[in-house]
Amino acid sequence: MEQPVIHSTFVIEKSYPAPPERVFEAFSREDQKRRWYADRDGQDLAEFTSDFRVGGDSILRFNLGPETPFEGLEIANREQYHDIVPGQRIVSAASMTLGGKLISVALVTIELVPTEAGTDLVCTHQGIFYEGSGGPEMREHGWRVLFDRLAAILPGA
Repeated sequence: MEQPVIHSTFVIEKSYPAPPERVFEAFSREDQKRRWYADRDGQDLAEFTSDFRVGGDSILRFNLGPETPFEGLEIANREQYHDIVPGQRIVSAASMTLGGKLISVALVTIELVPTEAGTDLVCTHQGIFYEGSGGPEMREHGWRVLFDRLAAILPGA
C-alpha cells in the first residue's frame, strides 16, 4: 500500500537589518550557512557540504538527540540548486529522509527584497509530506527557527 501524502505550501517572511547581498552571502558561503543551518545543539552532525551553484548540491546529515522521540535516527537532507540570482533569489529542490525513509520532497524559493531598513526575505515552501514526516507544521516551524538563527549571524542583529 502506498503512503498517503500531504501537499502543502507555506510562506515565511522575515526582515533583516542587512543588505540583500549580505543575506545572500549567508546562503552562498558554506562556512556561513553551516553556522545557522547545520550546527545545532543536541544533534550529532555527520555531514554538511554546500556546492552553491546551479546544479550543485547541499547535503546535511545529522543524528537526532534525546530531546526527540527519534533519538539516534539520522535525518538527511539533500538539496539541489536550480536557479540562483545573486542578491535576489535562490530556488532549490530538496528531499529529506528519516532513518533512510523518504519523508518529504520540496521546492523552496528564497527571495531577497531590498528595503530601507535592510532586506525582506520571502521563503515559499511547496512540499509533499509522507507519513512520519511530522507534516507541514513541523517543517514550517523548523524554517522559522533557521531564519531566527540566520538573523543571529547578520550584522546589526
